[in-house]
Amino acid sequence: MKDLKGVSIKGGIISPSELKQIINYAETLGLDTIHLGSRQDIIFPENVSDVNFDDDALGLNSTIISDDACQNIVCSYVSADIFPSTRWLSGVTYLYILEAFKYKPSLKINITDPKQQLVPLFSGQLNFIASEHEDYWYLNLKLPNWTESVYYKVLINSWDIPSISEIIEEVYLKAENVDELFELVNDSLETNSRTIDSKLELEFHPFPYYEGMNKIGTSHYWLGLYWRNNKYYLDFLREFCDFCLDNKVGKLCITPWKSIIVKGIPKASKLMLEKLLGKSGINVRHSLLELNWHIPVNDEEALSLKKFIVMDFDQNDISTYGLTFSIANRGADTIYFTSIVIEKNILPSIVKAFDIRPTYNVLYCDNFDPNTQKYNVYAQDVDKIELSGLLMELSKKYFEGFGNEIINDDNEKIDIKEKEAAYQCIDCLSVYSAVCGDEKANVDPGTAFEDLNNTYKCSVCDSPKTAFKLIEI
Repeated sequence: MKDLKGVSIKGGIISPSELKQIINYAETLGLDTIHLGSRQDIIFPENVSDVNFDDDALGLNSTIISDDACQNIVCSYVSADIFPSTRWLSGVTYLYILEAFKYKPSLKINITDPKQQLVPLFSGQLNFIASEHEDYWYLNLKLPNWTESVYYKVLINSWDIPSISEIIEEVYLKAENVDELFELVNDSLETNSRTIDSKLELEFHPFPYYEGMNKIGTSHYWLGLYWRNNKYYLDFLREFCDFCLDNKVGKLCITPWKSIIVKGIPKASKLMLEKLLGKSGINVRHSLLELNWHIPVNDEEALSLKKFIVMDFDQNDISTYGLTFSIANRGADTIYFTSIVIEKNILPSIVKAFDIRPTYNVLYCDNFDPNTQKYNVYAQDVDKIELSGLLMELSKKYFEGFGNEIINDDNEKIDIKEKEAAYQCIDCLSVYSAVCGDEKANVDPGTAFEDLNNTYKCSVCDSPKTAFKLIEI
């Protein structure tokens, strides 16, 4: 597939006016649709990939026609105010940081909140992840000339992110490890960094439902828009931009899942927007089975495979709540950020002249949490017809472990045992657990039932110790 051309949108944040300019430009190219990219950018269809683009023709201040030497910055501004967030991190902070980027990055940069799950944390090469300290970020490095990802030696201040990113781009080829990179950056730049006092701890949260009309507070709504074929029609987008401008909605957000989220829709405008969506035939209530997939842009074969699998899931009433899936070509230079990956194997060149059915590998990450970045092989060289069954097996495996770890009030993780021996009174069915003891009978926690005095009686009905039988809970 040819490299697709498109428009970089810093952090996936664009005003309705800027989007209208892009729509006008796309129409001059003879297009009636645009695609959205996995790095929160806008992609033009393949039939214009050979066009020589002119930055000045687009006429935008904050966006540029992309090329292979430039990467779009990804950020989780889209999640602010609508999904869980780090206490100090507001939408305004993202905007200030993005505005301070005065150069065009050649490395992939992610600026994300670890509390949210909509925007991947580790799909970049410079991954800035918010810490619990206000205005300070961890920096995870996946540099092209390094074999492993590592963390930078200090926490980065919010206002130093653009300058440190630019210096790293200039010097990283001279560094063989993080210590050398740290010295090179410090020699070039004075920063307001902070010592790392604890490792980054990432909690697992299920993947959110991000479509439809949803409330923000008492007076506003947010809207998620998704097209399963990733073809966003220019006529509708133009009318939608006009609605946003008329109703004082200043920003639209592109997600890495090739969807659009719009925040701050006034309550008084909700009915008008629903009318516009209905008149345009826009569906905003897709099943989560549809929304949790990441597939390559403009790849009809991958889209067809997704439809085939989703149809099987739907017919079997399978739940995939919290899971995410992706389809990719094996060997492609891709950083996965989903729970489960379907890799299409590349056919050997010797057999390409023959009609041979493709085969696939199925991978899943540790604990089904993409943030672990560790993928395991579940099946290899399987036929398309086998994929749905294998993914259903993995889904069940996921739910078997789902919820076996909780967070207590002190933020300490507690593993829940599957079974525990206890004793139950046959008369009143109350249970004696050695873990809890019996406060009413002055029996301390940790006292085994066998160690109880023979005079012990049920604290509920006064039945003797002999009235208890062994059970599992």
